[in-house]
Amino acid sequence: MAKDYDSQLLESVSVRRRRMRDALLFGVGRVRRTADERLGKTFAGLAVAAVLCAGCVGWSFIQHTLAQQKAQQKQQQQQQQR
Repeated sequence: MAKDYDSQLLESVSVRRRRMRDALLFGVGRVRRTADERLGKTFAGLAVAAVLCAGCVGWSFIQHTLAQQKAQQKQQQQQQQR
């Protein structure tokens, strides 16, 4: 009888830990989420990442272009002073 109680207790603790881990990882509505919903969230995440990457590339391009223009202006000013 003691062994049954111990095994039940250990199994109960194991189930509780698994449920807590799942709640932490997947949230309250983990059962209600479908594969389509997860797939949609994955594509949305990829779209956001792509937009952020494009923004970083655009910002870098603008900075590079402005730095080139500034260097050209400096060079023109030096040539005019000579």
